Amino acid sequence: MVEEAEVLGMNHQSAQQEQTKRRDISRLISSNRSFFSWPLTENRTRPSLQNSIKFKIFMSQKAEKPSLSGTRLKTRKRDEKEKYDPSLFRDAIIAGLNETDGDLDLVSKYLDTAGAKLDYRRYAEVLFDILVAGGQLAPGGSIVEDPDPNKLSKTHVCVFGTEESIDKLKAFYDIFYKLLRRYKYLEKSFEETLKKLILFLKGYHESDQRKLAIITGVFLATGFCSAKVLSNLFEDHLVKDSLSLDFATMMFRVWLEERDIQSINGALKKAQLDTRLLELFPLNKRSLENFVVHFEKAKLSPIADMQKAISTSGIRKSLQKQLGEMIKDEESVEEMLRFIHEQIKGQ
Repeated sequence: MVEEAEVLGMNHQSAQQEQTKRRDISRLISSNRSFFSWPLTENRTRPSLQNSIKFKIFMSQKAEKPSLSGTRLKTRKRDEKEKYDPSLFRDAIIAGLNETDGDLDLVSKYLDTAGAKLDYRRYAEVLFDILVAGGQLAPGGSIVEDPDPNKLSKTHVCVFGTEESIDKLKAFYDIFYKLLRRYKYLEKSFEETLKKLILFLKGYHESDQRKLAIITGVFLATGFCSAKVLSNLFEDHLVKDSLSLDFATMMFRVWLEERDIQSINGALKKAQLDTRLLELFPLNKRSLENFVVHFEKAKLSPIADMQKAISTSGIRKSLQKQLGEMIKDEESVEEMLRFIHEQIKGQ
């Protein structure tokens, strides 16, 4: 009986211990419900715990910075900026033009294919210097000579190397036309370079000045460029030596052969040069009378008539403005009539 009682006591004690363990487990589960909500599998760590461990390990480690010691960084070819060297470009163009021996069809073919190898966009000014003057131009209009006497710095295959004939220069114009039709991005550079070439008139031989005037007339007659290229003709150093007037006279002759006076007037007006033609004359000769006499003598009466119409229109606008101010100031009719008569006498 005693033994039986001891066994019962032990069982009761074990049962109490078991209940205590269950209560402890139940409390543990309740306090960590989010953790125990994931089913356990053999050899598998709970995801939240696993991720937490990984995150702590990651944060406890310092990311190693890459080392550049002993390493050479390579620059992509497209990111490398080539040195600006117009002399190399000049040499290539001059050599190519000379190989054509002046055959204009071969010149056009060469320029067409060379654009795929040479940087026309970067060296556009040098390209047009060569096509007009035969070489790269220094400020003032002289040819830049290469230090190496064995190198050619100039070619005869250019505007200045062409015979002083409208027909011959029209044929050379086709080279520019085909080139810019093929490489349209050159249009702006062409106009800027032509303006510069006109600015350098004083640095050329007289025959070259005339050739430039003739081909400029062709450019304008065909609408190849804007009349804005003429803006440098009004520079004082060209006007006072009558270079501007001589250039304009030759240019207008060519232009009038291809287009009527209305077309010319429209182009000049668009470039805001129509009211500036008197400025082609030196100050001591700048008058409507001298303008008319000069262009009629040059057998360019339409240009003279155009200027007379422009001057009359300008006078009329000026009179209207001044009469409007006189009316506003309530001046007498007699004063207005006197003013009008004075203006008429002054013309």
